[in-house]
Amino acid sequence: MPEFAANLIQVVNELQDKLRENVVLDLPQIVVIGGQSSGKSSVLESIVGRDFLPRGSGIVTRRPLVLQLICDKNITKPFGEFLHSPGKRFESFKEIRDEITAETDREVKESRGISSKPINLKIYSPDVLDLTLVDLPGMTRVAVGNQPKDIEVLIENMVLEYI
Repeated sequence: MPEFAANLIQVVNELQDKLRENVVLDLPQIVVIGGQSSGKSSVLESIVGRDFLPRGSGIVTRRPLVLQLICDKNITKPFGEFLHSPGKRFESFKEIRDEITAETDREVKESRGISSKPINLKIYSPDVLDLTLVDLPGMTRVAVGNQPKDIEVLIENMVLEYI
């Protein structure tokens, strides 16, 4: 990758980190959308080359996951860092999965509810491209169980916000 492009991606990542709650900017990112259980998480995991996203039935992705992939050829073992846990390295991808679930549960109290507040995760690896990806809840038409009755509209608005 040309040095200019790598530097631009780094600047965009820094802007996303610093301005995520205060200012809305349309920064370049790839947003993964589709129906529930349509394979969105599998697509992201294949890009990263690791299994790290929560799995299950129904709405598993209940908050946006803003995933910044950072290529670092100077490291030998990939690791992740969450914006909500500055300075803490997650060297196990199982720990990353568990932290995504825990952080989701901290924000979304009901197991079927959703929130538009993103989880920001950086994965540093020598084996990834510098990219920003966003995983969103799957589109659904009908509320199931204790999901909000307007779940379709909530998810659609979240998708439109990110795309």
